[in-house]
Amino acid sequence: MPSPREPRPRPRPGSPRGRVRRRPVGSLAAALALLAAVAGSGVVASPAAAAPAPARTTADGLLREVMFVGNNWDGTADVIESAGELRRIGRVNVIPDREERMREIYLDPIKLAFFLGVRSGPGEGHDQFVDDMYATPDGSAMVVSRPSFADVVSVDLRTGRINWRFPVAGYRSDHMAVSPDGTRVAVSASTANTVHVLDIVTGRQVGSFKTGDKPHENVFTSDGLLWNMSIGEVTTALDAPWLDWTKGDRRITVVDANTFQTVRVIDMRERLDAFGRGDLSDAVRPLVFTPDEKKIYFQVSFFNGFLEYDVATDRVTRLKNLPGNPDLNPDRTTWVNDSRHHGLSMSPDGTKLCVAGTMDDYTTVVDRATLQEGPLVETAKPYWATVSGDGRSCVVSESGADRVSAIDFTTGRRVASVQVGDHPQRVRLAHVPADWTGPTAP
Repeated sequence: MPSPREPRPRPRPGSPRGRVRRRPVGSLAAALALLAAVAGSGVVASPAAAAPAPARTTADGLLREVMFVGNNWDGTADVIESAGELRRIGRVNVIPDREERMREIYLDPIKLAFFLGVRSGPGEGHDQFVDDMYATPDGSAMVVSRPSFADVVSVDLRTGRINWRFPVAGYRSDHMAVSPDGTRVAVSASTANTVHVLDIVTGRQVGSFKTGDKPHENVFTSDGLLWNMSIGEVTTALDAPWLDWTKGDRRITVVDANTFQTVRVIDMRERLDAFGRGDLSDAVRPLVFTPDEKKIYFQVSFFNGFLEYDVATDRVTRLKNLPGNPDLNPDRTTWVNDSRHHGLSMSPDGTKLCVAGTMDDYTTVVDRATLQEGPLVETAKPYWATVSGDGRSCVVSESGADRVSAIDFTTGRRVASVQVGDHPQRVRLAHVPADWTGPTAP
C-alpha cells in the first residue's frame, strides 16, 4: 500500500511563486499509484547521513566538498552539504551588480526587448538570474552564468564581490560545463548559436565555436572532446508534433576541446527515424554518459522517458517510456520550455539512472540493464538531477517546492531534503574553503 503523501510546501508570503498561478497537482500520489506501485516518498534514515564530505588540500589551504544550488528567480546560490542531510552552509548573492546591469539594459532598447523576452518566455514571468555555476580550482570563487544579464561572472566567495565579468555574444547565457582539469568553463550563448570557452580564473576567452539553434547542454569527455546539444526554439506555441520542423536546426556539435574545431555533427533526427521513432522531437535535453563513455542516455522535448545511444555505432539502441501523470494538462504549450522530463544522472558504477519527471512531478531511479523503474517519488517540478558527493544518491532540484532532495540509488527512496531559494535549477558539486560559511561583505 502506498504511504501517505508528503504535504506540499506552501508558497512563502510575498514570494514570486505566491503570485503566479501554478498548474494544480491534485491527488498526485493516488494517481501515480494507478500507474505504478509508489513505494513511499517520505524521508527515511540513510547511512549516507554519517558519511563525511570529502576534502582536499590546495596551496591555499583545506577545501570542503559542497554543492552549489542556483536559485534562478532569486539571483542567489545556496551552498549545501554534498551528502548526508544536505544542510545549508551559506548563501551567495550572484547579482551584486544588479543596479548597474539594469541601467545598461534600460538604456538599450534591443537589450531591454530581449531582457523582457527572457522574462516572459523561459523565465515563466520571472527574470533568470542564475542558470549554472562552478567553483574555481582553489575554491575561492563561484563562476555563474546569468541568462537575463547575458553574461558569466566570477563572484568572490569571501567578499561577495565580482572578480570578472564576460558578456556573451547575443542576449542570453545558458548551461555551462567545466573541463576535467577544472581550468576552463564552457557556456552556451543561446541567442547567438555560440559556445564560449573561458579561463575559469581570469574570465579570458580561450576559444569559441558555432552550434545549432539555441545551444543548451555542454559536456566535456575524457578523450579531449566537448559536446554541445542545441535544442532549437522552445518558447514558441508551435508544439504540435507536425510542427516540429519549425523549431529550427537542432544537432549535437562535437569539437576538439583544445582547438575548438568541429570533429563530428550528430543529427538525432536521422537516428530517431532509423529507430522507428520519427514522432519524437530531436531536441536533445539533458544527457549523461556511461562511465566508459561508450553510451549516452538522453531526454528529448515533450517525451516522458529517455533513449540510449551507442557512440561507436552511431545508433539509438533502446528507449524507456516512463509513466505519465494523469493530472498533467495534455496541452503541450503549457509545458515549461518544451520540457516533459528534464534532468538525468547516473550512479558512479553506471548501473542506475535517475530521471527527473519534470512536468509529471516525480523522480525515479531506473535499472540501466533492465530499464525497470523503481518507486515514483513525488517531487515538485524537478528540474535537474546530479549525484551526491558520496555517490550514494541522486540529488534533484524541486523547482516547484524550493527545495533539493536526495533519492537513494539503491532503494529509490527519498533520504534527505533541504529548503533553498526561489526556483532552484542547476545543482553542481564544488569545493569551498573548509571554514567558509558565506560572504562577509554586504
